[in-house]
Amino acid sequence: MPGRRLFSLLLLIGAALPAMARDTPPQGTQDPAAVAAQADDLLRELAASHPGTPDIMVDEPRITQQPACAQLEAFLPGGAELRPRTSVGIRCLAPQPWTVYVQANVRIMGHYFVANRTINRGEILSLDELDTREGDLLRNHRLIGDPSHIVGWVATRRIAKGSAIQGNALRDPQSIERGHIVRTVARGLGFVATGEGQALQSGGPGAQIQVRTSSGQMITGTVIDAHTVQVMM
Repeated sequence: MPGRRLFSLLLLIGAALPAMARDTPPQGTQDPAAVAAQADDLLRELAASHPGTPDIMVDEPRITQQPACAQLEAFLPGGAELRPRTSVGIRCLAPQPWTVYVQANVRIMGHYFVANRTINRGEILSLDELDTREGDLLRNHRLIGDPSHIVGWVATRRIAKGSAIQGNALRDPQSIERGHIVRTVARGLGFVATGEGQALQSGGPGAQIQVRTSSGQMITGTVIDAHTVQVMM
């Protein structure tokens, strides 16, 4: 009876060995954990430029026959931006070149602002109009978590009570809106000439916009503030 049990046990071990061999990379094959760690490091580095706390989950890499690497390098294919579902490339630089791609889920959790009352177009926002919520700032990149990008800015459309404050609903108070009458300042070597015109485009400080002067001439200049466009001659 003991001999029969031993024989049965050996049969079970023999049947399990092929499956174990499939799940365990051959000796000298790249460690998948090191590949995942390289991807995680890159994603955390990129997430550091975003406000909020990163939550990153890297899928287990599929390593089949890639030899062990002494120098790994992570990159985003095509210079892509950080996204909620991101593909990360891992290339081996030495001793034998190869490249694999792993998938990752990325969240950046943080606070964003919502309107605590209805805000009408043209109103200048203050902290009194704001409440905070918490969510994934990466999934909706228009959400604003920095109050300096809200307070003192102007609503470009009606914002309902309870709605998130989004960047495309605000404009810099020093920006110029299309249709506004602006002061033009033309500067050249040894002279400065001022005039008036109508802005044909909207733009914030530093932006290039077109202006139609009072004589009907079309000129292009740089927005200085909410009332001034500078033209270099």
